[in-house]
Amino acid sequence: MSAYKIAAVPGDGIGVEVIAAGVEVLQALSKKSGFELDFKHFDWNSDNYLKNGYYIPEGGLEELKTFDAIFFGAVGALNVPDHISLWGLRLPICQGFDQYANVRPARVLPGVKSPLLNGDQIDWVVVRENSEGEYSGNGGRVHRGLPEEVATEVSVFTRAGVERIHRFAFELAQSRPRKHLTMVTKSNAQRHGMVLWDEIFYEVAKDFPDVKIDKELVDAVTTRMVLKPSTLDVIVATNLHADILSDLAAALSGSLGIAPTANLNPSRKFPSMFEPIHGSAFDITGKGVANPIATFWTAAMMLEHLGEAAAAKQLMSAIEAVTESGLHTPDLGGNATTRQITEAIIALINR
Repeated sequence: MSAYKIAAVPGDGIGVEVIAAGVEVLQALSKKSGFELDFKHFDWNSDNYLKNGYYIPEGGLEELKTFDAIFFGAVGALNVPDHISLWGLRLPICQGFDQYANVRPARVLPGVKSPLLNGDQIDWVVVRENSEGEYSGNGGRVHRGLPEEVATEVSVFTRAGVERIHRFAFELAQSRPRKHLTMVTKSNAQRHGMVLWDEIFYEVAKDFPDVKIDKELVDAVTTRMVLKPSTLDVIVATNLHADILSDLAAALSGSLGIAPTANLNPSRKFPSMFEPIHGSAFDITGKGVANPIATFWTAAMMLEHLGEAAAAKQLMSAIEAVTESGLHTPDLGGNATTRQITEAIIALINR
């Protein structure tokens, strides 16, 4: 019997609620499917930061390395500046474990209504470069508080970093029926890093002659996502651009509450991290109405990564059956609770 060690990091806000639901569903599924999931919970959150001055304790990342995957909720609090919480918890894991491929699928699930009339044509995967680019952390501030204060934020594009994300995106596109990859850029205005981004894309494309390719400026691709969704399949973009585009993709699919994310270390030298896209959502924290579907879909991606493809497929089937039934949380126009959705999924797993 296969056994996997999973680090559960609920974090802040509704992350605590949805990760608890996700663990419950995964445990039910593992019992049914004949493998073991050994969860260890880590209370790394903003409350602990305010109390102790850190999110990740000394030796924390070293301990995480011993796990097969990380199941992450959300980070961010109303009383902690966002740049502190993000750089205190999520980014040290992503960058420290070289999780350079952020993968965000988007499609309209059965029974879910897209704000687009042609939303049924959405079937995308957004591939986000997850280790450098605009979020590299390179920059600084000088002459603080003075009239001549200067702040710089330097986008870093390395040949190695750009080539590996393009190659990952090509391989993903090659595995899908349409074999179509759209490269998003802004090289008309950003004439150094983004020109390198473009050049390497076309170099890598030579190794994938069966993949259809096209190029789109980041501003233009937003209109294409809305007006011509059927023309897109796999989208590869930089850290900042894909961050924005994937949220748009989630909204066009019906709600951020259904969108999953995988932060992958494709070499498997370090564990990969799986998280719902929605964030802490303090406006609904503690109300019991957070949509756990994004977490369940994320859990399916984690199972697939671990090699449990049959269990991942079973979980996705249960998710689609529940959404199709009309049992929806408020973000999808319904009145169901987190608990009701979770129980419905478990009932289908145990059927």
